[in-house]
Amino acid sequence: MQFRTRAIHVGNAPDRETGAVVRPVHLAATYVQPGAGQWGEYDYTRSGNPTRKALETTLASLECGVSALAFSSGMAAIHAVTMLLEQGDHIVAGSDLYGGTYRLLTWIVRRTGIEVTLAPAHDLERLEAAFRPNTRLLWVETPGNPLLSITDIAACARLAHRHGALLGVDNTFATPVLTRPLELGADITMHSATKYLGGHSDLLGGALVVKDPKLYDRLYFIQNATGAVLGPLESFLCSRGLRTLELRVREQCRSAARLAAFLAAHPRVARVFYPGLDDHPGHEIAQRQMDGAFGAMVSFEIAGTLEQAKRVVERTRLFQLAVSLGAVESLIEQPALMSH
Repeated sequence: MQFRTRAIHVGNAPDRETGAVVRPVHLAATYVQPGAGQWGEYDYTRSGNPTRKALETTLASLECGVSALAFSSGMAAIHAVTMLLEQGDHIVAGSDLYGGTYRLLTWIVRRTGIEVTLAPAHDLERLEAAFRPNTRLLWVETPGNPLLSITDIAACARLAHRHGALLGVDNTFATPVLTRPLELGADITMHSATKYLGGHSDLLGGALVVKDPKLYDRLYFIQNATGAVLGPLESFLCSRGLRTLELRVREQCRSAARLAAFLAAHPRVARVFYPGLDDHPGHEIAQRQMDGAFGAMVSFEIAGTLEQAKRVVERTRLFQLAVSLGAVESLIEQPALMSH
C-alpha cells in the first residue's frame, strides 16, 4: 500500500464489536482479567491501551519499523532513549539541536554520570572525532533545529555502528513523508508528535519507532517503568492527524519553498537556511534522502540587530508568534529568545 493509504488504514480497522468506521477512544484505566495470574491483552493503561496501540501500529508502518511507542511528549521519548545507557557511558549529539534536547542532555542526563559531547553532525570528520571508546549513542536531527543543517543518516549509521553505538534520529522536521531513517540504517526514529504528526496544535506527544524487536522490548520496559505514556485522547487526535499527514506536509513544503525563494531575494534578509535552495550546503544530501521535497521549515537571518529581528516576528500578520511548528497554521518565532 502507498504511504497515504497506510496512514488511513493500518491500525485503523473498523471496531470489531460495533463496526464503527472510527475506532472508539478507550478511556479505561484498568481491565478485567480472565483469572488470577492470567493476563489478557491489556491489564493497566500505562502498560497498554487499545487507542494508543492503534496509533503505534500506524506509526510503525509509516516509519517502516517493527514497533512504536507513543509518549506523553517528545522530550519524554528522548529521555527514554537516554535511559538505555548506564553511568560512565557517552553520548555524541549533533550541535544543530533543539533547545529542549540540549537542556535534557546537558542539564539532566549528565547528572546521571553519562557524558555528552556536541559536534556538527553534518561534518563527519569532526563528528567521528567526538567519539570515545565508551560512546553508546549518536543522536542527530535532520533537518536540524533551528539552522536546518542536513545530516547524512546512512553515513552516520555506519559511523555509529562501527563504534558500537546506536543511532537515534529526531525525524520531527522531515516526517516519514520525506525521510524514513530506519530505512537508512538508523536504530531509533523519534518524533515530537505535537508537530506534524498531530498537525493541529491540539495535542502534546512524542514517539519512538525501532526496527529491532529486542530494542523495542528494552524501550517498552523503560516506558512502562517510568510511565510517560501518551493518553488515549491524545492518541486518538494523533491517529486522526496521521490520516492527512502526507497531504499536509507536501502542501506545506510547497509553501515553504516559495517563501524561502522570496526571502533569499529580499534585500533586508542576510541569509536563508532552507535545504531546498541550491546554495544550501546540505542540498545534495537532502535531495538523496528526502522524498521529493525539503521540509516545511524555513529559517532566516535579517540584515540587522537582534532587536530588529524581534520587531519582525512581532509584526507579521498571518504568521502567529508562537513556539512549536508543523500544524495547519503558520507560526513564526525567534529561537534565541523563545525556544533555544
